[in-house]
Amino acid sequence: MQFQQLQYFVAVAETRHFTRAADLVHVAQPSLSQQIKALERELGADLFLRARGNITLTDAGEALLPLARRILADADTARHEVQELVQLRSGRIRLGATPSLCTGLLPDVLRAFHDRYPGIQLLIEESGSHDLVRELARGALDLALVVLPLPTPSPALTTVELLREDLVVVSSPDSPRPGRGQRGIRIADLEGERLVMFRHGYDLRELTVAACRSAGFEPDFAVEGGEMDAVLGFVRAGLGVAVVPRMVAARSGRGLRVTPLARPGLHRTIALAHRSDVAPPRAARELQRMLLER
Repeated sequence: MQFQQLQYFVAVAETRHFTRAADLVHVAQPSLSQQIKALERELGADLFLRARGNITLTDAGEALLPLARRILADADTARHEVQELVQLRSGRIRLGATPSLCTGLLPDVLRAFHDRYPGIQLLIEESGSHDLVRELARGALDLALVVLPLPTPSPALTTVELLREDLVVVSSPDSPRPGRGQRGIRIADLEGERLVMFRHGYDLRELTVAACRSAGFEPDFAVEGGEMDAVLGFVRAGLGVAVVPRMVAARSGRGLRVTPLARPGLHRTIALAHRSDVAPPRAARELQRMLLER
């Protein structure tokens, strides 16, 4: 008994037609008929009652059909499991993340992933949430770390909330402490402070400006237009203060004073996103699991 014969048998049983079954399994109809007859000889029983325009299963065929389906399903499962194991030994993951997450969240997780799966190539796309959503939708990324709510909500994407992160105020230790010297300040206390501000399209820029306006004032920018590293450098130089994620501030080393925001504070929600219509590759799903379990 051959695996291919069972495929042909199931195709005929489901279509009840030899020609349509041959089309389904992409083989010439005479070849399919020969293989079915060979299977019947091997089993010592007819599997089909053949009448003009009418194909039905015999008792032997009825008994074989669920077993054949199970064998084929088990073979598909085995093939899938082996392919997934191979994907964890080699391959690539295309991961998108905002610049602040590349600085704060990802380094430790990617190091742990690389230690466990050294054969997986990691391709990182650093951009704002708006651009990452567009790249996901067109299939250029497997996964993306984005800030919720999405700038343009899309039913084509699935998002899983990862963490809720506090934002803090960073300033130069050589400059006066922001907010009249308090150790915990409110957004309203930033009125009159000169801010070092991220470029347009940066999630943190939009969040900070919106919070200032909600507190009743328009923020005053000392410098604007930078990426994360540039903003932190300008703050160290004493050009102004900035609102950044706590994880970024914690990893930024010396040269920065970190001042927490008093309750209710300011937060952002980080989510892991992927396309809803396409399952991420096995390696990407493993990275997703490690991010969710961190």
